[in-house]
Amino acid sequence: MTCIVGITDGRTVTIGGDSAGSDGWHVAVRSDSKVFQVGPYLMGFTTSYRMGQLLRYSLTVGEPDTWDVDRFMVTTFIEAVRECLSTGGYARNDNGQEQGGQFLVGIHGRLYVVGDDYQIGHTISGYAAVGSGYLVALGSLHSTARTPEVTSQQRAVMALEAAAELTEGVRPPFTVVQSE
Repeated sequence: MTCIVGITDGRTVTIGGDSAGSDGWHVAVRSDSKVFQVGPYLMGFTTSYRMGQLLRYSLTVGEPDTWDVDRFMVTTFIEAVRECLSTGGYARNDNGQEQGGQFLVGIHGRLYVVGDDYQIGHTISGYAAVGSGYLVALGSLHSTARTPEVTSQQRAVMALEAAAELTEGVRPPFTVVQSE
């Protein structure tokens, strides 16, 4: 149960997230953030706090050293994530298919969605959301996409507020980080 949102204009990436931790029966507001920056990468996770902790404190991957950032993310970045999650005891094997969890990554003005199966998604809309509140958040992000007077930080908070209002398991306070 969570909501993570991401926005990019092609230069700057903004990622925001809520503070709910849930086991399906109980929701607790946690002080450890689901949104953070590691080197040049902005990240926001759902699925498991353990996965997020490993990404934040154990992931070792350099910055893209090529003009083909998509290729770097699909190969070098994902291989580092797989190794990090396996070494940390988090990666699962379901009938021969290795699985991790969902998270957003921002790098070099690009916003990526990493799926449970380690696929890399890169939408053309300039925004994405993951977690239980993602549909509500996407509606909010869509409705503010052509509103230049609203900043990306404001859009992220508005989407998270909508998800908290209409989705069980999404709770403030919200954390928003932005690339420089």
